Amino acid sequence: MQSLFQQNVSLTLRLIIVMITCITLMTIDHRQQTLNSIRSLIGSYIIYPLQYIVTIPVRTLDHASESLASRRALLTENEQLRTENLQLQTQQLKLASLRQENARLRELLHSSSDVGENTLVAEVITVDQDFYKQQIIINKGEYHGVYLGQAVIDASGVMGQIIEVNRHSSAALLISDASHALPLQSNRSGTRTIAQGKGNPNELDLLHIPNNTGLQPGDLMITSGLGGRFPPNYPVALVANVVIQPGKQFAKVTATPTARLDKSREVLLVWPNTPPQK
Repeated sequence: MQSLFQQNVSLTLRLIIVMITCITLMTIDHRQQTLNSIRSLIGSYIIYPLQYIVTIPVRTLDHASESLASRRALLTENEQLRTENLQLQTQQLKLASLRQENARLRELLHSSSDVGENTLVAEVITVDQDFYKQQIIINKGEYHGVYLGQAVIDASGVMGQIIEVNRHSSAALLISDASHALPLQSNRSGTRTIAQGKGNPNELDLLHIPNNTGLQPGDLMITSGLGGRFPPNYPVALVANVVIQPGKQFAKVTATPTARLDKSREVLLVWPNTPPQK
């Protein structure tokens, strides 16, 4: 018991000595700032490295989180930019299409003012073109005053005639159909002929032309007005080839339609000298 008591006294004394020493050093340091250099060295070479090492996992996790968030934001922004770019490209294509459509409509209106008849613009909604049938369906019908046999043209020439009329749509037989025949005459020489379709939108046969004809490649063939179906003086075709056939009564003559039979999207319906009905 006595040795234990003595040991406790020694520990207490040592604690008191340490406390007095600490208080003394703190007082001296507070008044004279003598321990600043030591404290700076301890902070620079011991405390700061320990703090740096301790914070490495936290900083690594923060950096990874920031990198992941930045990558996610970049991916989102990239996707938005791709979407906007696609939308702009689509709008540009649509604007180009509208410009082309406006150009076609201006051509049609110019053609209408040239021919002098009353006309109505119609849109081609269906094309049915093969060797046995050359037809188109347009979006104008009985409600708009369309009638059987009515002439259909585009900005470049005669396309055909109406063969079927519904309430809001009609079918037109193209001049390239093998069953279609159209009376023509040469704009240069006045030579008359019949244009017969061949099932090919780029070629017509000109029938019953004598071997001594004055037709030449490049001559413009126009409607003669005979038969009363088509008004006169509409361009129809350009003579492509004239072959004299010895021993036969007629020459073999082919022509190319001036109308864009397989390309036009808008057409004109013609009312000869009468206003279109509504």
